[in-house]
Amino acid sequence: MKVQKFEDLIAWQKARELTRQIYMITRKEPFCKDFGLCNQMQRSSVSIMSNLAEGFERGSSKEFHQFLVIAKASCAELRSQLYVALDIGYITKNIFDQINSIAMEVARIIGGLKVSIQKRNKLGTHCCTGEKERL
Repeated sequence: MKVQKFEDLIAWQKARELTRQIYMITRKEPFCKDFGLCNQMQRSSVSIMSNLAEGFERGSSKEFHQFLVIAKASCAELRSQLYVALDIGYITKNIFDQINSIAMEVARIIGGLKVSIQKRNKLGTHCCTGEKERL
């Protein structure tokens, strides 16, 4: 299947689910009262989705690669913050495992996209559409 828009990206779809999960847990007490951690986790998860979308829409494999690097780093940031939430008792080990698993899956998919882009860069085509790069 040819990816025509960022919403078609499996990585973006999974990142959307991850963001939904983060918002669900951070809206519950006592988590929601920790404005700093709550806000940072929400921002990290939204950053993953946003960087996937923006990078894809740039139309350049080189730029998309750069945005994928940022999205993958945001995944790591979010995973680290999940440990904080677990360690201070805001989430259970079960919830941690579920959300961390999604975050790791998103990171793996993004890593695969990065490899695909590197191959496409050599061909001069966009990593997802297969079209020639725009100048």
